[in-house]
Amino acid sequence: MRITRVLGTALLMLGLAAGPAAADSSPSASPSDDAPTEAGTSFRTATEIGQGQQATATGSTGDYLYWSFAADAGQRPTVRAKVKLPESHASQTWQIDVYDGLRRRQACQYGAQTRTVTQGASFVELACVLRTVRAWSEPWANDPLPGTYYIRLTAVGLPVSDLGLPIDAEVRVDSKDIGGAAAVDGSLAQPLTPGIAAASGKPDGDDEDGKKPAVLSGIEPDGGWSSGWWSDRWVWTGAGGVLAALAGIGGYALTRGSGRPSRVPPGV
Repeated sequence: MRITRVLGTALLMLGLAAGPAAADSSPSASPSDDAPTEAGTSFRTATEIGQGQQATATGSTGDYLYWSFAADAGQRPTVRAKVKLPESHASQTWQIDVYDGLRRRQACQYGAQTRTVTQGASFVELACVLRTVRAWSEPWANDPLPGTYYIRLTAVGLPVSDLGLPIDAEVRVDSKDIGGAAAVDGSLAQPLTPGIAAASGKPDGDDEDGKKPAVLSGIEPDGGWSSGWWSDRWVWTGAGGVLAALAGIGGYALTRGSGRPSRVPPGV
């Protein structure tokens, strides 16, 4: 009976430990009804978007369109873009690039990062699946780290006849929570977010050219940076400890015998 009670208690503890694993603990920005309708023209003026938000913008072929989003440790971001082309155009090649907070270009694991469309095509779709964001990395490595990421969308190798043609662009970022499989021993002191690149003393916040100055990035995951400290590693560690305890109890029960020997001499 004692062993049965111990086993029941251990199984109950294991069930309580595994419960939080079913919840999605990935910190991601909540979609907003106020989706951006314009894009920046440089890293400094990149339009901030949240994960799960679909941003739109109008521009011209030959322009560089920039957006920025936040990604935290344990997430694997996927960037998708769709460009609606004018009715009449020549063959064009479009490309989407993603940079981290240090403006290092991040390689795509897979996805059509560059595509060439034939003459008369109505749209082109691009995609880039980044590597999993790590909480810490060696200084010499180019691993994606928590912080702000920049999206740059542009056409490359355009013929002169197509420069300046109007286009409509759509961009969306989603992330998959990888969980404890991507956990590392270490973390950044601060996420890689842009600082104040320009300041203005004017009350209306505009500079002499009528453009708003760059300010500190205001996007971050729900709950703050690195809020997803919980991962399935905690569950597997707890489950391993419980199983080890059960194995010890079972081994003791099998090897201890039938108890103390009788003190009454045999034959008395």
